[in-house]
Amino acid sequence: MPTTLLQSNLPDLQLVHRGKVRDVYALDGDRLLMVATDRLSAFDVVLPNPIPGKGEMLTQISNFWFNKTAHLLPNHLLDVPLADVLPPGADLALYEKRAVVTRRLKPVPVEAIARGYLTGSGWKDYRATGSLCGIALPAGLQQAQQLPTPIFTPSTKAAVGDHDENVSYDVVVNAVGAELAGKVRDATLAIYQWAAAYAAERGIIIADTKFEFGTDASGTLYVMDEMLTPDSSRFWPAEEYRVGISPPSYDKQFVRDYLEMQNWNKTAPGPVIPDEVIARTAAKYAEALQRLAGIQLS
Repeated sequence: MPTTLLQSNLPDLQLVHRGKVRDVYALDGDRLLMVATDRLSAFDVVLPNPIPGKGEMLTQISNFWFNKTAHLLPNHLLDVPLADVLPPGADLALYEKRAVVTRRLKPVPVEAIARGYLTGSGWKDYRATGSLCGIALPAGLQQAQQLPTPIFTPSTKAAVGDHDENVSYDVVVNAVGAELAGKVRDATLAIYQWAAAYAAERGIIIADTKFEFGTDASGTLYVMDEMLTPDSSRFWPAEEYRVGISPPSYDKQFVRDYLEMQNWNKTAPGPVIPDEVIARTAAKYAEALQRLAGIQLS
């Protein structure tokens, strides 16, 4: 059975960062231990109760995509057995499917988003302005319609509890320089287009996704953190896709829908999520993992 972990506890290691989902620890040299917990965030708020096994599923699907796209861009993963780096007394069974050893990189301070379909905040933006994050689009597009070509729409990286904000490409150029901004944009679109074609063969539409990147001491760009997961992407079942409506997703939409019906102002603390909603969300993550990667956690 999948394990459950709300918050990691490895006191013999230095905790570098505790994010919405991942806990990151320092190892010797330029290596990190990244642990995907079962914490669930919605509207940028970490909710009180976890989704059992979620961190294991996120890690396994990320590892699958990192391996599949290594020909496009290197990633942060290191081929180091987890048992070699966990401190004495740590439960290997608890961490083995949810933790990875990675390079320690300098993060590029931007959420790199690729959009292939008009949905979510992009649909709202288009209805209000005729553009998507400042990029002009043809008139008359409908909700969930495929864009003429995928577009790069970066956003800021918010701290836990804060909200990401869409920014223009020029803001990214000013922040990191034209050369690095161009590499991030090109890598984002190349990986998205390759993965979207792969997923389409398995009956899944990747409507949009976000990546995080980092550089090493020599300036080499890597993709890192997580990759093409239900937390960072909109996956739609192709058989249920219709232009003009918002298709069902392989993600935490059940949770968002529940929260939208609550008397909650979308600030911390968030409400406890009912077991039924948690179970349905976990089932969607598991289905995405099975359909895309052929992996079934047991």
